[in-house]
Amino acid sequence: MTLPAGWTARRPTLDDVPAILAVVHAADTFAVGYPDFDADDVRDALTAPFVDPSRDSWLVTDPDGTPVAWSILSNPTGVGREWVDVLVDPDRGARFRAPLLARLLDRVAERAAERGVPALTARAGVYAPETRWAGELAAAGFTRVKRYVRMSRSLADLPAEPPPAAGVTVRPLRPDDEADLRLFHRIYDTAFRDTPDHEPLGFDRWRELLPSYGKVWDEWFVAEVDGEPAGALQSSDQAVEQDAGWVRTLSVLPAHRRRGVGAALLRRAFAVYAAKGRARAGLGVDLANPTAPVTLYRSVGLVEERWTDMYERSVPAPRV
Repeated sequence: MTLPAGWTARRPTLDDVPAILAVVHAADTFAVGYPDFDADDVRDALTAPFVDPSRDSWLVTDPDGTPVAWSILSNPTGVGREWVDVLVDPDRGARFRAPLLARLLDRVAERAAERGVPALTARAGVYAPETRWAGELAAAGFTRVKRYVRMSRSLADLPAEPPPAAGVTVRPLRPDDEADLRLFHRIYDTAFRDTPDHEPLGFDRWRELLPSYGKVWDEWFVAEVDGEPAGALQSSDQAVEQDAGWVRTLSVLPAHRRRGVGAALLRRAFAVYAAKGRARAGLGVDLANPTAPVTLYRSVGLVEERWTDMYERSVPAPRV
């Protein structure tokens, strides 16, 4: 990557977290209208499993040493797709996005060789305002493969929680009960097996990853139908700074779909968020999901807020 005189590209360290956060906030504000990361998120990205900042991340700084662009790879599970993130100050760092992407793709190729596989799939996200980024991804061989929609609703006008459908009950997860955690994991894993992007995780690995998105246990729920496990809802603390409750996953077992289980779980979560004084509730939905959840989400008052496109390409391991 060729840089102007006085500019540098180097590997970041944890000492760079505050400066990186300024870049991320500038990128977020351009893409979604507000800062969507905090310092802990940056620190977590740099210290995540399967991330080595000395190999998987770059920081571009101007002649004064001020960062204007940051790139990083991530793969929370260590299997499946590699996530490619290149975040830039839109006014000062946009020209570095394509060359940083090229460096990350070189690193993905190395990671494929390290894992002993012929190729790895790289994926990147694009928000609506990021037309230049979309073009740069296309030029680098990426193809748009799907769209996610963020949906939300106000909790100020939340109606009283109605009784669930006949036979449906909703209760909080019992996080100190190993059997209940295993039940929750089984519902989640089984329910998502028919979705295109599901990467199965064993229970132990799944539990290890829980702290990475927060454990607000009183916002996690299990649903039953006539006493049989039927569904589960997992909340995340990722939207607390926007004064919102966030549904990270909603899982309904195939045998119990279209019976009011998902709606009952969502309404219970919304009621708990509202009781805590949250202003809104939200979630993200994969439009490629064959269970067509958008209809369900609209039925409980959620409306489309914005979209994110997913771009993808295969990166072959270097030939020896």
